[in-house]
Amino acid sequence: MKKKVEVLAPAGSFESMKAAIAAGADAVYMGGSRFGARAYAENPEEEQFLEAIDYAHLHGCRLYMTVNTLVKDGELEALEPYLLPYYRRGLDAAIVQDMGVFSLLRERFPDLPVHASTQMTVTGPQGAALMTRMGASRIVLARECSLEEIRAVYEETGAELECFVHGALCYCYSGQCLFSSLIGGRSGNRGRCAQTCRLPFDVLPGPGKESRPARGRKGPGGRYVLSLKDLCTLDLLPELIDAGAYSLKIEGRMKSPRYTAGVVRIYRKYVDRYLQEGRENYRVEEADRRELLDLFDRGGQTDGYLKRGNGREMVVLKEKPAFREENRELTRFLDEAYVKKTLREPVRGRAVIREGEPALLELTAADRLSGRVCRVRAEGEPVQAATGRPLTADRIREQLARAGGTPFSFESLDVEAGNAPFVPIGQLNELRREALERLEEALLSPYRREGEKETEPVKAGSKEAAAAFETAAGSGREPMRLTVLLERRETLPAALAVPEVSAVYLDSAGFAPERWEEDVRRCHGAGKSAWLAFPVIFREPARAWYRENRERIRTAGFDGLLLRSWEELPLACADFPDLFAMADFNLYTMNRRAEAFARGMAPGLSLRFALPVELNARELARRGCAGAELLAYGRLPVMVSAQCVKQTADRCGGTPGLLVLRDRKGKDFPVKNQCRFCYNVIYNSAPLSLLGEKKQIEALAPGSLRLSFTTEGEEEVRRITGAFAGTFWRGKRGEPSGDYTKGHFSRGVE
Repeated sequence: MKKKVEVLAPAGSFESMKAAIAAGADAVYMGGSRFGARAYAENPEEEQFLEAIDYAHLHGCRLYMTVNTLVKDGELEALEPYLLPYYRRGLDAAIVQDMGVFSLLRERFPDLPVHASTQMTVTGPQGAALMTRMGASRIVLARECSLEEIRAVYEETGAELECFVHGALCYCYSGQCLFSSLIGGRSGNRGRCAQTCRLPFDVLPGPGKESRPARGRKGPGGRYVLSLKDLCTLDLLPELIDAGAYSLKIEGRMKSPRYTAGVVRIYRKYVDRYLQEGRENYRVEEADRRELLDLFDRGGQTDGYLKRGNGREMVVLKEKPAFREENRELTRFLDEAYVKKTLREPVRGRAVIREGEPALLELTAADRLSGRVCRVRAEGEPVQAATGRPLTADRIREQLARAGGTPFSFESLDVEAGNAPFVPIGQLNELRREALERLEEALLSPYRREGEKETEPVKAGSKEAAAAFETAAGSGREPMRLTVLLERRETLPAALAVPEVSAVYLDSAGFAPERWEEDVRRCHGAGKSAWLAFPVIFREPARAWYRENRERIRTAGFDGLLLRSWEELPLACADFPDLFAMADFNLYTMNRRAEAFARGMAPGLSLRFALPVELNARELARRGCAGAELLAYGRLPVMVSAQCVKQTADRCGGTPGLLVLRDRKGKDFPVKNQCRFCYNVIYNSAPLSLLGEKKQIEALAPGSLRLSFTTEGEEEVRRITGAFAGTFWRGKRGEPSGDYTKGHFSRGVE
């Protein structure tokens, strides 16, 4: 059994931070005014955040800063000066998603711990080991990981693991959601999620089936099929801790200080119960379950994915009640006990007040984080002999022990007084003030960091950075190529029939391993290279698939691999260093520093990158597109989920299929259940098409254009591929037809 486990609390405001610490949190995570994934929380400005760092350290708590958004090239230059004051003050760690941010922190602040955010979608040992090798001190695992997967990561890597234990669950794998971004321009990757998954949707059969709503197994289901119940893992804490979780993370930076205090209080209670009494005496009281529901209830609670892959029972289905009766007794208790509580650290003191000697006050206090004991002393003016009524030891003690307005309270104060001492009250107050200030400084000074590197950081837009980027990416002068990604095997002949297509990606979810060799031969026979597109999510079903088919990948004759999970990068380096590789757009390289850093994660691999889909043309030009691939057509995946819409609406028989989600505005979003790897992909209602953007695309000069075909049939693949080939390679003029979107190519995201 572990001797130490961290209860990690959310803080969307300074008040929530104080409430969390009062309730027993070991650490708090909160965002500053920029670069955090909760842009709409009451994030503190610089001075208050600096105060929060000190407050946490004085009261035995660590403070982590969320720097977990994707960052554009134009913003990266501001990151170092933004972080520098927090770093110097003693920030305990930064939580990071963007590889460019990761790179900058390792270079400029090498002693600042970096936590790999859950937005990185780390789901297994390969990804955790990769992030650790690159310098991450902690891995925040995907919420979807099971107890067995958590145990495997811990046993195989020994990494410090952080796991969510309570609060809201996203329907999508964190970091893989574009729903809010594509519908309203509010990107979850940029901290502005509009929570589209909490809206109602109708579930309809896919094309070609009778157009009646799908029905639940127990009668008609509710419409909130993407809204998950809140996570509550009280019953599974012993198993989770034993599996290797060190930091137990509570979600809720958008919630109130009262909520934070209430949830932290209960998890503190049960973590301590388990650590002190063991599993045999561990039990959860029903009153505590009810209290958690009183704090927040959107439709029940679930223990999440720790013991299941997905399930209808995890989904809210019904609309959240507009009104709930407040538990006023609980409210009053939490306010008095935690939210409004003033924390004081115990101090022991010794005062010597003797005639003719300088007044002396010595203070001792413990640093609760390190166990270090701090001792300070302050001296005042020489003590006079009283001409009238002398000061007694009790009167001196009473005056010196008044520590109100400071973070301290006197646990004891010994006073040695002379026979007839006299000190003006103002001088006693000044003695106390100076001693307490010195004590606070002694407690905080070990956390402070002074100085910085004298060299200036390379700016993202500088000529030096541009030259380094283009050297790594390639000259950018090679002719632009056309590639096609196919999810359906029956569409392969249509893609092969277009001469301008240079490469075909065969999606592993739709192309059976038994037919790979034949399909590769067909590609090569048509003069195309053949690439295998790996799963979007690489968990145990994908690992089993990989173990079974590793040699088949080698012998099938593939020319390259399309990698779509950080788990897959080390596998490609180890097993297929002779193949080309492409990191897909969901392995975000929003800035050129991110791309350069990601190259260093794959030594020996010939690696290129698909361009991010949330940058507009102007931002893509600033980032640079040399040697990279631009998605020019396809239904963008708005969500990749461990959940199964088919199972929620009816039942999943383990056979891939297509359903449709219809939103309140009548927009239809196709849903594929990719049963081979047990995840669902929800696609945008309209395909992206940049057919009419030839001039801008040629100015960007990407290495290749990709057409991605997901729900299209053979004729559509033939027509659309021919249209792009005609427009970009044959000199014809083409415009997209039907319902389509330009995605973020024109507008971008905030």
